Amino acid sequence: MSETEQSEWSVPERELMASIRERLDADGPAMLATVVDVRGSAYRRPGAKMVVSPTEGGVGAITAGCLEDEVRNLADRVIDDGEPTLETFDLTGDDDEWGLGVGCNGIIDLFLEPLDEGMRPAVEAYKAGEAITVATVVASDDEAVDVGERGYSDDFDGLPEEVGDAIRAADIERSRTIDVETDEGTVTTVFVDRIVPPTELVILGGGHDVAPVVDLALNVDFRVTVATFRGADRARERFPDADRVLSSSPRSLTDDVAFDGDTYVVVMSHNFIDDRLALADLLATDVPYVGLMGPQERFEQMIDEFEEEGEELGDLDPVYTPVGLDLGGGAPYQVAHSIVAEALAVKNGREGSHLRAVDGTVHDRAETPSETR
Repeated sequence: MSETEQSEWSVPERELMASIRERLDADGPAMLATVVDVRGSAYRRPGAKMVVSPTEGGVGAITAGCLEDEVRNLADRVIDDGEPTLETFDLTGDDDEWGLGVGCNGIIDLFLEPLDEGMRPAVEAYKAGEAITVATVVASDDEAVDVGERGYSDDFDGLPEEVGDAIRAADIERSRTIDVETDEGTVTTVFVDRIVPPTELVILGGGHDVAPVVDLALNVDFRVTVATFRGADRARERFPDADRVLSSSPRSLTDDVAFDGDTYVVVMSHNFIDDRLALADLLATDVPYVGLMGPQERFEQMIDEFEEEGEELGDLDPVYTPVGLDLGGGAPYQVAHSIVAEALAVKNGREGSHLRAVDGTVHDRAETPSETR
């Protein structure tokens, strides 16, 4: 795989969605491949996407490289026919075409469709920072329901009423397929795709050690804000890839940034007073994670000073200090890996332990029961 192909394969979701939007704007032929179901193990889960253009190649990944070439080969047919299709790839066997010992060891359903304006609401919602549910018919026994028909949250206009009712009743939080059975006995299989914009990571600080954290956080699909307490103009030059760079102060921080239950914060200004004041304000919000740079003794000193001043901090559970997972590294990027990995683990409700210690599946799996009208 060439360096260019590697970079196209491994792009963050935000870059993939931007690529889909750009190709819609260019109005050229392209195909969208989406993982809609997985039985057994697979590298990617339902909702993973890849966009393929005859002239520009592919961007994104639906496996670890097992099927990408085959998907590229199918793109011309799908684009020429102008018809969506559901393809199943069995990677579990030893002797069949796909049982190549590539590590997936699962059965993957891919929905291949010509990229058209039906994806426009999804990419626009993603760009605007809004979650959206996209429901697409991927198979149907009902002659009145065409494969490729699509509806969006919350009314799912464009789909049969019983399909929209079933989706709402299922209360789906994670992308998966559902079967909707009508009174006449026909079954429509719908892929319900929950597309959620990036989670916000706010980094308080402007030192040189912030740059690696910004870099890695962007690559794992955080939306990154850098808030410095000293000079935003210079900080913008230092962190050009951050989504936002602003100058604030510990006392105006919560006025300048909207902190909520989906905002993660790393405090690394290296200034004891600034960090202490910021921590007090952050703990008055709903943020689930405050990674505080510095040794445990530094944090205990902050707590002692708060107590001496009679200030109640409330719940300290969101505070992770010293910040980061215990990876053993001390170089800037090693420290940054530790910090970003911890924030990602907290975001995903994980402990950050070794996968070999996990009893069961690595990825959470959604149940796929049939929904009967």
